[in-house]
Order: sequence, then C-alpha cells, then structure tokens
Amino acid sequence: MEKTNTFNSKTLLKVGIYLRLSNEDKDKLSKSDSSESIKNQRNMLMQYIAKHPEFTLAGEYCDEDLSGAGTYRPAFERLIKDCEDKKLDIVLCKSQSRFSRDMEIVEKYINNKFKEWNIRFIGLSDNADTENRGNKKARQINGLVNEWYLEDVSNNIRSAFYSKMKQGELISPFAPFGYDISPENNNKLIIDPIAATTVKDIYNLYLTGMGFTGIAKYLNRKNIPSPSLYKYHKGIKLNVISKRPREMIKWNPNQVKTILTNEVYLGHLIQGKRTTISYKNHKIIYKDKSKWIRKENTHESIIDENLFNKVQELIKKRSKPLKSSGMVHTLAGKVVCLECGHNMRKKSTRKHDYLTCYSNNSGYDDCINKASIRYDVVEEIVLKALNDLLIKYYDKDILIDLKSQNLKDQYTKKIAELQNQKIALEKEIAKTRNYLKNLYEDKVNGIIPVKEFNTLIKEYSENDNNYNKQIKAINSSIKNLNIKKQDLNNNLLNKYLHINKLTRIIVQEFIDKIYVGKINKEKNTRDIQIKWNIK
Repeated sequence: MEKTNTFNSKTLLKVGIYLRLSNEDKDKLSKSDSSESIKNQRNMLMQYIAKHPEFTLAGEYCDEDLSGAGTYRPAFERLIKDCEDKKLDIVLCKSQSRFSRDMEIVEKYINNKFKEWNIRFIGLSDNADTENRGNKKARQINGLVNEWYLEDVSNNIRSAFYSKMKQGELISPFAPFGYDISPENNNKLIIDPIAATTVKDIYNLYLTGMGFTGIAKYLNRKNIPSPSLYKYHKGIKLNVISKRPREMIKWNPNQVKTILTNEVYLGHLIQGKRTTISYKNHKIIYKDKSKWIRKENTHESIIDENLFNKVQELIKKRSKPLKSSGMVHTLAGKVVCLECGHNMRKKSTRKHDYLTCYSNNSGYDDCINKASIRYDVVEEIVLKALNDLLIKYYDKDILIDLKSQNLKDQYTKKIAELQNQKIALEKEIAKTRNYLKNLYEDKVNGIIPVKEFNTLIKEYSENDNNYNKQIKAINSSIKNLNIKKQDLNNNLLNKYLHINKLTRIIVQEFIDKIYVGKINKEKNTRDIQIKWNIK
C-alpha cells in the first residue's frame, strides 16, 4: 500500500488567496460574469495549494474592476483585517502587482506588517516569497517598476483628458441634469427633453422672485425627482453619499443654485475646475478660475443668454426670501432710505405691510428717517410712475432701452466673432484643397506611392468635412442671432403698453432703486425718488 502523508489540522497553514482583475486583461462578457482572468487566477492558485498538502484554503478575497493603486478595495481591506486578526498564515497571489502596484503599500504590508503578524506572502508568477530572504531586493525592484507604471498611466490619462477638454469634448462619465450623453459620441451632450423642462422651470421660477430654498420646496411638492434620483430612474448608476434611502433624496437649495449658475445650459463646457494631488493622493484641489478650460458652443443650449444674464444679475443682488412663501417680495432689494443709504426692510402686521429703514431696526436708531411707510402705498406710487413712463417714452421712434441696446451689442459682438471663425475655417479649407491638388500632382509624377496618397487623401478629406460642418453650424448660429437681433425691439417695445400690477420680473427690468425720504411734517409728505434702468 502506498504511504500517504497526513497532517494534524493544527499544523495546516491557513491560506488566503487574493484575486484582482487588472485593466489590461478585462475580458468579461457582461458585468454579471466572473472574468476569465479571475477564473485563471483562481485555478492557478488552487492548483498551487493542491500541490502543498500542508496548505488549506481559509478564505478567498476578490476585487473586480478596481485599480491596484492604493487600498480602496473592499476585499483587500477584508484581507488585511483577517491578517491582522491572525486568521491567515499565508497570502497567496498570482503576482505582487495583483496585491498592489503601490510601492508604499507593498512596503507597509508585504515587507513590514506581514512580518510583524507572521504572515508569509507568495506571488507565483514573479517568484515573490517573503520566506526567501534572497528575493527581497527583487520584490522591491518589481515594486518600483509597478510604481513607475502607475505614474506613467496617470500622466498619460491626465494628458489625454486635458487634450479632450481643450477640444471641447466632455470627459465626465455623467451628463449634467438636463442633458444626456450622446449615444453616438461619448464626449458630446444632447438635450434630455424631460429634465430640460425642469431646468427652464427653475430659471423662470427664480425670475418670479422665488429663492433657492423656495424653488427646491416647490419641486419637491410637485414630486419632481431630484437630479440623482432622476438619473437612477433612468438606470444610470451614481455613487451618492447620503444617509437617506435613494428614493428619499430630494431637491435642495445647493442643487438649485448650481443649475442657476451653470453655463453648461448656455451650450458651453467649462471643465478642469478641480484636480487631485496625484494618482496616490486623491485629495481634491480646486483650481483658480483662470486655469479652467472653457469651450463655447459645444452643444445645444437649454437657456438663452438673455435669460441667463438676468438670473445672474438677480443672484448678485438677491434678497432674503420670506419664510412663509420662500419668495422675495416684489420690491426686495430695491427700496433704499434716502437719508442714510441703508435698505428698507419689510415688516408685517395684521392689517398692513410696512417698509422701515434698516438702521432703525438694527438697534442703532441713528437714522432721521424714523417713520415707516405702507408697502402698498409704495407699490401704488411706483406703478403710477411706471405707467406714466410708458406713456411718455414707450414710443418706437424715441425709446432707448439700455438693456435692449446692451443685448443688441452682445449679439453684434457675437456675430462678429462667429464671422471671424468662419473666415479662419474658410482659409483652412482653401489650404486643404491646395494640399489635395499638390498631392494629386505628386502622385501623378510618382513622387509618393499610391498607398500613402490614399491615406493622406482620407485625412485631408476628413478635415475638409469637419471644417464644412463647423461652417454650417456657424452659419446657423449667425442666422439665429440675426433673427433675435431683428426681433429684439418689437419684443421689448410691445411687451408693456400698460401695467396693471407690479411683479418681480417687471420691477427687475425697469427699476434700479427706489429712494424713500423722511416725512416733511409741515406738508405731511415724503420725498420718493425712482432710479430707472432706462434713459
């Protein structure tokens, strides 16, 4: 009878096998399948254990689709914890690089902590074995090579991303709320009609005087899903850090503010706002605005420039919304004390609303404009003055609306910029066609071979097509701007012939400031002056 070796269970060495799928050998058919690489690693390691009767498998630790840089891997963390808790005697990997490519991690665990915890590390394909004192230097050299590899990969990725951003290509895997990533081009945004409607509503609500918080509450009352929940419903997986269940994540004021200030809705891409210290240190660094990468007209806009600029002006001058409604009152930020220059605050009683000088409400009591004024009285005075202004000035032949003129100037400037871009592209097309002519002559004269000629022809033809596409887009933009410019006067001049009631939008459009002076006790009157936004 053949004699077999037997081992007491107490003498068996407990082995933990660590498996990791690296970027260079991803060959999974689907996310649910275990990759061939993982299967191959597992087979190799199990065969090795089978050849060593003194080994027993005590645990399997598998990380898929995760980088070998750092320790941000759940199975890796579990492996380290089990080693520290003396649950393992040996850590077995296909190679040292599967354990980690980070030299700092290799030194910390393989060359130090494992020795302290009496853990043996074995890497099969590169003969890494901490029980063999002679190969420590080889393991350290391998660690350095892996470290250099990671650094090169990181630099290459950063360079590629920078190049894409400079060309106006989207590098984010997720589109901003209101957009989708084009199925034909992963670096281009297309409008999501449903979310875009919500974006437009947010801008219009803000114009009516509703603040960030008020808009967020309004959207939540209407059961409109928040950006992260909306993406989740569409099947887009986001890593959302929240203590609430995903279905309970609601709109908040910061989300509203982000949408109201994001130039992506104008059709522009602004990227490179932040970076990390290095591939090893993922601490986020926010860049100076001068270092952001801005590319205009990269995709279709959701919000027109006039509306966007109005909202930005309001945000700069925004007043605190009322707690009861989440909206700022109609004259908020516009009424100023003529005597001391402080804003006048709205106060409410059971009967009426009043405006009083902030200086006399702040505890200092140092303004001579002591008496309050009824809010509805100020509204009546402003409304009458505004309608008088319309009668006097809103004539198509004599009206000069500063905002209208500024907008026309913006359109004119933009058209000029686009025309210059078009001229530059036309010059490039002329150059390209001249190159093609010379290439053809070189081919006829036998200067360049046919194969090289065909390759160059293809490249130049692609450039020619791209230039023509850009010119077509520019022509379309110029046409739209000319239409807007042509219609601008009619839209503004005929917008208000008579105003029956003040709204936040009307006040913002027409009024810069309303100055309220002290009461003249002899005449029982007070000086009220209105500074208009028009001449």
